[in-house]
Amino acid sequence: MANILIKRAYEEPDREDGTRILVDRLWPRGLTKEKAKVDLWLKDVAPSTELRKWFAHDPAKWTEFRSRYLDELKSNNGQVSLLRQEAAKGTVTLVYGAKDQEHNEAVILQRLLSPK
Repeated sequence: MANILIKRAYEEPDREDGTRILVDRLWPRGLTKEKAKVDLWLKDVAPSTELRKWFAHDPAKWTEFRSRYLDELKSNNGQVSLLRQEAAKGTVTLVYGAKDQEHNEAVILQRLLSPK
């Protein structure tokens, strides 16, 4: 299994990123497609709109958010399988827009996809 990295969409893309996959439902505000250099945008692997709005990036809700998001992912095997396929090809960077680098869906996806 290849490296699975995470990176904020506003950070400078790097050759070491490998395949850059945006895992947000919404395109990062103020960022052009050229600057983002995203290879694949998997909107449907992101948390549902309802879950995203409920969480509102409140660290106090992190544990519950993580649990609910993992439940959503269980019923979204196609998108998770697609991520696994991309990761099997080589280095993948999960790109996200949130300011909080510890409490976002990319952190959860990275852990889910990484070998145990």
